[in-house]
Amino acid sequence: MDWRRFGFIALIIALLFGTVVLVGMSEETPILIIGSMMATTIAVATPLTLGALSGVFCERSGVVNIGIEGMMLSAAFFGWLGSIYMNTIFGFSATPSLLVGVLVAILSGGLFALLHAVLSITYKVDQIIGGTVINILAVGVTGFLNRQLFFDKNSIFQGQVPHAPGVLPVIHMPVKDILNGICGLIGGTDACQVTANAIGKVFDQKPITIAAVVLVFLSHYIIFNTRWGLRMRAVGEHPKAADTVGINVVWTRYMNVVIGGMLAGLAGAYFTLESVPSFEPLMTNGRGFISLAAMIFGNWTPIGAWAASLVFGASQALQINLQFFRELIPPQWAFFQNTYMVGQIPYILTMIILTGIIGKTTSPAADGQPYEK
Repeated sequence: MDWRRFGFIALIIALLFGTVVLVGMSEETPILIIGSMMATTIAVATPLTLGALSGVFCERSGVVNIGIEGMMLSAAFFGWLGSIYMNTIFGFSATPSLLVGVLVAILSGGLFALLHAVLSITYKVDQIIGGTVINILAVGVTGFLNRQLFFDKNSIFQGQVPHAPGVLPVIHMPVKDILNGICGLIGGTDACQVTANAIGKVFDQKPITIAAVVLVFLSHYIIFNTRWGLRMRAVGEHPKAADTVGINVVWTRYMNVVIGGMLAGLAGAYFTLESVPSFEPLMTNGRGFISLAAMIFGNWTPIGAWAASLVFGASQALQINLQFFRELIPPQWAFFQNTYMVGQIPYILTMIILTGIIGKTTSPAADGQPYEK
């Protein structure tokens, strides 16, 4: 990523954070507000981050994947369904049921990605059309099964919609305790303790959120520092040359598309197993397409895609955190009370980014091109 992209990311995040600080600082110290915004931004950016990584793996190997939205949606449903069955039918306790649900979600995303790979690589269907098929199929399958399993009086649940056995718990990192200990050793003031608590809150996240951040750096290492990554990039840039030196182009593309689908599946698990313990039709709400925008803005790199995802996450965190300071909004800023107004910000940013005004991006040379041996 060039400096203009990083500068744009820093500017947008600073504006979004600054808005919440200005609205809420009469009741809370700025550091607490910033800490809350940072924690929320990282959390809500999780499905976008994982979706963007999914796109990176697919498109770095030469396969366009606009079916990330459908993979997320199907994974959200089947992961939720798996956790319910483990808890209600088989009597598993909450945590094992949720972990099984996450596994089912990952496998679901992988299976839908495998279908996309068969269409795009084996049968050489136009990859945009193949991704659209995945999205339509996911909407139809999840909507149909949701009605048949939970709203039909003859279903196994007798028309009653059960909830998943809770959501994945927050993992408390010892950062806050360590910083509070340091404050005590140096005779810190109340401001030191407040800062320590604010920073500690940023590190207290749920498992899928933590996994997403780890996967960003792991993916970057794999793509740019391993033989697997070198072969992936070779296939995405010049498949004929890669085939000439003995790289199996078809196998490489298949594997990376399935890996991308599994990452999208983990993103889907976030919605029903880490965010809310229920499923709603179309609950992904366009996150897969926003993930693609983040991937493009990040110039097809994991760290760049994560940085772009944080911009969209910050715009969602703005809406969430402004609810805490609802009574403090001055009359001239009353439109902040309209959640529909603030909720449009991620989609407006997506359109701005996709216009290309922030800078030129360079996709892999063979991206979207079927390979003829």
